[in-house]
Amino acid sequence: MTESTANETDAKTDPQTAIFRINSEQTELVSAEDPETTHLVSTATPLETLPPADPTLYAEDLAVGDVWLTETREITDGDVQAFADLTGDHTPLHGDQGSASPYGKPIAHGLLGLSVLAGLGTNYPTASTLAFVSVEDWRFVAPVFFGDRVQGRNEIVQIEPHGRRAVKVRWLRQLLDETGRVTQEGYFVTLVGSKARGRKKPR
Repeated sequence: MTESTANETDAKTDPQTAIFRINSEQTELVSAEDPETTHLVSTATPLETLPPADPTLYAEDLAVGDVWLTETREITDGDVQAFADLTGDHTPLHGDQGSASPYGKPIAHGLLGLSVLAGLGTNYPTASTLAFVSVEDWRFVAPVFFGDRVQGRNEIVQIEPHGRRAVKVRWLRQLLDETGRVTQEGYFVTLVGSKARGRKKPR
């Protein structure tokens, strides 16, 4: 597979909304302003930070197969300690005794990774979310270690009507480490409002 440096640069610096449609070899970066304009981005290398998907997207703007990549975030020992203090989960695996674990060093809480993924996806895309419905079929595939840089990948896999002014969206959400490996994945289900709902004036 060949890839041009110019196309990679376009994908990283374009301030307009970016929607990614995946095929088996490359990613097509589809311009929100001109759907006929695309950039091919290699998926064989670690993922890069991309601009947020602005402005707010409504039900009518979404399509099955759309994919967003989030910004990256480092998971620090401070993050893990703060999460342990907040939840009360001080399992030795996540502290100093983690070096004696099968992983050879401490790992972050799986639910910390899930929470970080939820936060990273807030602006990728910035959707007109009305409600968070469920988390389904979640899998913890690989550990996240202190110092790892992670990134979210959000793909729309199903859209169905929900009333007159909303849709129910099923998202495949994946947490990737800095090499692009999936560390955990599953489905989020949310309700996204339509443009008509967004224009509705309060009483």
